[in-house]
Amino acid sequence: MKYAIIVAGGVGSRSGDSLPKQFHPICGHPMLWWTLKAFYEEDAATKIIVVMHPDYIDYWQKICGDDCPEHTVVAGGKTRTMSVAAGLALIPFKEVAVVAVHDAARPLVSQRVIREGYEMAKEWYVGIPAIPVTESLRKGPAHNSSAVDRSEFHIVQTPQVFDNLLLHMAYEEALKSEGHIFTDDASVVDYFGHPIRLYQGDPANIKVTYPDDFIIAEYRLSKP
Repeated sequence: MKYAIIVAGGVGSRSGDSLPKQFHPICGHPMLWWTLKAFYEEDAATKIIVVMHPDYIDYWQKICGDDCPEHTVVAGGKTRTMSVAAGLALIPFKEVAVVAVHDAARPLVSQRVIREGYEMAKEWYVGIPAIPVTESLRKGPAHNSSAVDRSEFHIVQTPQVFDNLLLHMAYEEALKSEGHIFTDDASVVDYFGHPIRLYQGDPANIKVTYPDDFIIAEYRLSKP
């Protein structure tokens, strides 16, 4: 079985929109609609779970449209970790399955990236899309920085795909940790002690965050 947990709890403050960015219209549909469509078109049998702030669940159900791919909505928590855990709670702990966790703000994800993530997780328990850093990097304070080898660094994307049991166990540990901040699901599984395996992501799989990003998304999604 394949699952997709779509994290749609952002407030969109950096997008310049008073409405959370996942609801911002792109080519006549909310951005979240396009994200769900990407997973549905890769495999219509995938069970999709959307996690969002409880204050917006009714609003989403009004605007998603009759043509929106089938999905289940669950209220998220105070943090991203708690929100993903809320979505994961709808998936039976011991079910043989692979689970993708994806940002709602990445509507341009390709079927190739989704498919390869699931395939890698089936074989290696973890599949994380990433692209190499192409610009020079420096670390340290502005007045005394030093160069680092960019070949050792990757830009991590979503969907991040995992074996279901592994992800459940990793999140159990993460929720018990105190003061530890997890920026993504790979960091949760890494904290649990499981190796993180990367595969080739896609530069086009941008996280729509700023006003100009919506222009890019509109242009690309308008193409047949």
